Amino acid sequence: MADRQRHIPFKVDIAGIIDIMGSSLYSRIDTPIRELLQNAHDAIARRRRRELSFQGRIDVRLDPEAGTMSFADDGIGLSAVEAEDYLGTLGIGITGLIKRGQPLPQGAVGGDRSDLIGQFGVGLFSAFMLADRLTVESRREEDAEGIRWSAGAGTEIDLASCVRETPGTTVTLQLKPEYIGLTKDPETIEKAIREYADFLPIPIYLNHGSSRVNVINVAWFDPSPDAESLELALAEYFDESPLDVIPVRVEHPASLAGALYVTPQRVPGFSDLATVMVTVRRMVISRRIQGLLPDWASFLRGCLELHDCSPTASREDLVRNDQFNRVRNTLEILLYEHFEQLADEDPNRMEALINWHRYTFAGAALENRRLRELLRRCYRLPTSQGQLTIDEVLSRSAADPLFEEEAEQVVWYNTDRRQERWVNQLFSGHSAPCVHTFRSFEESLLARIIADDLEAGITCDLRIASPSAPNFATAILGVHDLEEADTEWAEYLRSTESQILVGSFQAKQPVLAFLNERYELARSFEDLRQRGDIPSGFQRLIDSHFRDAPATQNEVILNRNHPLVQRALSQRPGTPLSSVLRLLVINALNSAGASVSAPARETQQEDLDWIAECLWGRDE
Repeated sequence: MADRQRHIPFKVDIAGIIDIMGSSLYSRIDTPIRELLQNAHDAIARRRRRELSFQGRIDVRLDPEAGTMSFADDGIGLSAVEAEDYLGTLGIGITGLIKRGQPLPQGAVGGDRSDLIGQFGVGLFSAFMLADRLTVESRREEDAEGIRWSAGAGTEIDLASCVRETPGTTVTLQLKPEYIGLTKDPETIEKAIREYADFLPIPIYLNHGSSRVNVINVAWFDPSPDAESLELALAEYFDESPLDVIPVRVEHPASLAGALYVTPQRVPGFSDLATVMVTVRRMVISRRIQGLLPDWASFLRGCLELHDCSPTASREDLVRNDQFNRVRNTLEILLYEHFEQLADEDPNRMEALINWHRYTFAGAALENRRLRELLRRCYRLPTSQGQLTIDEVLSRSAADPLFEEEAEQVVWYNTDRRQERWVNQLFSGHSAPCVHTFRSFEESLLARIIADDLEAGITCDLRIASPSAPNFATAILGVHDLEEADTEWAEYLRSTESQILVGSFQAKQPVLAFLNERYELARSFEDLRQRGDIPSGFQRLIDSHFRDAPATQNEVILNRNHPLVQRALSQRPGTPLSSVLRLLVINALNSAGASVSAPARETQQEDLDWIAECLWGRDE
C-alpha cells in the first residue's frame, strides 16, 4: 500500500471568505466604512504615543469619475515589511498583536493598548464587500519611500515602492459597479461616519470639507459633567426631552462611563427589551445593545462607554462573557440606587416617573422584590380615600379587633370600575380605604407586596369588596345574620343569574347588588360564542382562562329589615309583591352596571304585566 502521508499548506478561498463576511459576519453593507475608520484611528493613536502633541485627522474622499472611495490618515504608517507580513494575512493585524501583548515587528510602536480599537485582523478585508480592488499606500516617517499594496478578491497581491511625501496611510477602494453610486451620495457616507465614528477623538472630514463630520466631544463623556449641560446634550443628540438623567461613571468592579435617561416615549407592554447605545473606545458598537440594561428598565435610553467589554468579531454586538455580566450587574445596582435616592430626596419626581411608565414599573415589580420595595413608597393607586401610595394604604388598613382575631391588617379592593362610586359610598364612613384595582396587574402587585409583608411576619389579608369575603358584610356593610336565601326564593330569582343572600342591615335600600367582573366578562364571551363571533383558537384561550380561575356569580343581598322585603319573604313566591321584589333585584343589578340577559328581560316584562293587571285589572 502506498504511503499517502504528506504535509500540505492550508488553503483559503479568499473570494469565499469575503462572501461569508458579507452574508454572515456583517449585517450591513456600510461595515467597510466603520472598519477602515477604525484602522485609521488606531494608526493615529499609535503615532500620538511617540509624538505627544500630535493631533491627527482622517479624510474620506469620494471620486465619481474614478469610481473610488478613499480613507486617508496621517498616522504611524506602515513599513514595507509590515505591509507584506500583515496586510495580506487574514486574522493577524498589528493592533491585535499589541492588544494581545505579542511581539511586534522590528520598529513597530507598541505600548499601552487602551486606546486601540482593532483586534481581529479582518477589517481590511471587509472592504471587498464594496470593492473589486483595494489599494493601500503607506509610509512610516523614518522611511525614505512609501509602499503600495494592491489586491483584488483573489490570492495575488502586488507590492511596490511608491512616492509619498508625508507619513500615514491611504486606503482606496475601486468600487464594484453596483456600489459606484455611493461616490455621488455623500449624505449616505456622512450618515455612516456619524453612525459609527461620531465620538472618535479624531476629526473626520469628507470631500475636503472645512468642518469635521463627527461630534467628538459630548457632555456625557466628561469626567464631571454639569447636570444642565448633560441634560441638554442628551436632549439634542437623541431628539427628545429626558424625564430624568442618570450620570454613569464607575471604575470598579467594571469600568463604565456615559449617561442614561428616562425616555418620554411610553414603552408598550411588559416584555420590551431594554436597549442602549454602546461605544468601546469611543467607536459605536451598536445603538441598540440588548441584555445590558436590566429587563425592567426598558424605559431607559442613552450612551455608555464600556472600555473593558469585548466586541464580537462583527463588531456589531458585545461578547457575553464574565466582563459583560459584571457591567450588567454594576449597572443594575447603580439604577436601583439612583431611583431609591430619588424617592428619598424628590418623591414627587419619582412618583411622576412611575406614573408615566406605570405599566412597565408595575409589571416588572411582580417578579422583582427590590422594585416592589421602591414602588410601595411611590406607586399610587385609586382608593375610596383618593390616590394613595401602597404604604399609605397599608398604614390605614389596620384590622378591626371586633371582627378580626388573627389579621393585623385587612386590605379591601374592588376590581370593577362600574362599582367605583358605589364602593366609595360604602367605605366613606370607615377609616380603612378600598383600593380600586381596575388593572389586573395592580391587583397582582398589591398581592405580591402583601405577600412580602407576610414573609416579614406581618399578618395581612387582601380581600375583595364583596359579601362573600370574610367580615365584609358585618364590618363594612353592617349586615348581620347573612345567609343564603331559601331554595324556593333562589329558584324564583334564578333569572337574575345571581347568588341571592338575605341579611339584616339599617340601610334604607331594600336590595344591595355587587358585581363580579369575571362573571360579567364570562357572560359577554358566552354571548359572543353563541352568536359564533369568536374564532375557535381564541375560544380555547378563553376556556383555559376561566378553567384556571372560575368566575363566581354576582351577589344580591335582600334586606330583611326593609318592610317590603320582609313582607314579601313572609309569603311564597308568585304574589304581586314577589314580582315587585324581583324587579327591585334587577334594578339594583342594572344600577351597579350588570348586563341584563334575555331571560331576565322577559321575566321583567312579565312582572310588570302582572303588577299592572293586579292594580288595574286585565284589559278586555
